[in-house]
Amino acid sequence: MTSALAERTFPPNHVLQLVQGDVTAEQADAIVNAANTHLQHGGGVAGIISRKGGPAIQRESDAWVREHGPVSHAEPAVTSGGNLPCRYVIHAVGPVWGEGDVDRKLSEAVTGSLRAAAQLGLSSIAFPAISTGIFGFPKERAAVVIITAIENYFTGKPDSTVTLVRMILYDQPTLDAFAKIWREKGWGR
Repeated sequence: MTSALAERTFPPNHVLQLVQGDVTAEQADAIVNAANTHLQHGGGVAGIISRKGGPAIQRESDAWVREHGPVSHAEPAVTSGGNLPCRYVIHAVGPVWGEGDVDRKLSEAVTGSLRAAAQLGLSSIAFPAISTGIFGFPKERAAVVIITAIENYFTGKPDSTVTLVRMILYDQPTLDAFAKIWREKGWGR
C-alpha cells in the first residue's frame, strides 16, 4: 500500500486517508469502480479495473445486470476482485456532470459503497475520485461531496466494520483538489 499524504481519524477508530496512486494496486478489502449503470467497463477507471482484474469482473458484472437490472447511484453492484489484490470491486455509479442533482447522486454513490462494504463485513475500502474523469464532474466540487459523504457516514455509523477509507487519487490536479478541501476543513496534513 502506498503511504498516506494526509490522514484524519473519526471516533471511535475510523480513518480517512488521501493517497496519490493507482486504485488497482490497492490491497484493501474492496476497491470502488466508477461505473456506468450497465456495468460496461470500457473506458476510464472502469476500463483499467476490468483489464487489470481480468475477464471475471466483466463476466460477473454482466451477470449482476441480468439479475438485478441497471445499477442505481444509491445501490452499487459487487463483484469479485478477479486478478486484483482486493477481494471485491464495488461498482458505484456516479453522476455525469450536467444530468441534474449531481451532488446528491455522487453522495449516494459514496454512501452506498460504504454501506455495501459494511454489509460484507469489510474493514478497508479504496475509492477513486468518482465521476471526475470521463463523467466530467469538477474535481474540487467532487472532493467536497465525497469527503463530506465519508465524514457523514463515519459520524452516523460509529459501529461500522469499515475502519479505513483510502481516497486513491491518480493525478496531481485531482490530489490538489482534494488536498485543498482537506485544508479548508481545517484538518491540516
